[in-house]
Amino acid sequence: MSEKSGSRTRRILKNALVSVLVLGAVGGGVAYTAVTADGADRSAPTDPWADPSVTATPADPAAGAARGRASTPLSKLLLPVPEGYVLGADIAGYGNDDELPAKQAAALLKESGRGFYGKKRREYEEAVDRLGIQGMAMRSYAQQDSSLQAEVLILRMKDKKKVREFFEVRKEMSELLELRKGPKIKEYARTSACYLGPKPEKPETYGDEERSPVLQAMICSAYDGEVMVTVTAFGAPPFEDKDVAGLVEKQLRHIASPGEYV
Repeated sequence: MSEKSGSRTRRILKNALVSVLVLGAVGGGVAYTAVTADGADRSAPTDPWADPSVTATPADPAAGAARGRASTPLSKLLLPVPEGYVLGADIAGYGNDDELPAKQAAALLKESGRGFYGKKRREYEEAVDRLGIQGMAMRSYAQQDSSLQAEVLILRMKDKKKVREFFEVRKEMSELLELRKGPKIKEYARTSACYLGPKPEKPETYGDEERSPVLQAMICSAYDGEVMVTVTAFGAPPFEDKDVAGLVEKQLRHIASPGEYV
């Protein structure tokens, strides 16, 4: 890619990534919905996050499934569900543990440019094509008390340079949007960045009933070689941003040594 073409691609992606940055590469709002629903008042008795009646044993195939599938090279890079977490809510209709091939992953990323029309839309889609996307894996996680929901997206690209460029674009956009800086991941300080969404507003109240829980959003981007990682999380107060940073750190360690993480 020429310097002029690279600059043009960077500019186009920067303009389109405003929505992606806050919402995540797929949806992000799924985590918000899950936490909101968990704190909502329900007229009918439901228990969507009930504990399983039977605990899977190590010899039981369900024990492995509960930590997430690892049947493909890309899915093996996703962090197995760690202690204190369970698989979370579905991600944009794709389930809570899924993988998309290159063509479908690129199409999904192009959807983030749906606010563009005509020439701008075509330019953005061409810019996405030049990223050389090879596939995407996704998994959602929920703390066992449902106070935190997070979705992790792993995007594999054609070469390391494009991954670094994409990371820098997202980081630059975070700063231009004046998002509050989140906790640093010391071991990966140069290859990761976390930002907190706007401070949550006070919940609406109707009489003595509180309808809208106060939620904090946090998004982290990181890269390792040809892989880009995005972690989008929403949590009810007290929001523990260090818990999210810890999840990101574990994910990056797992990518570096997928067979060693426990």
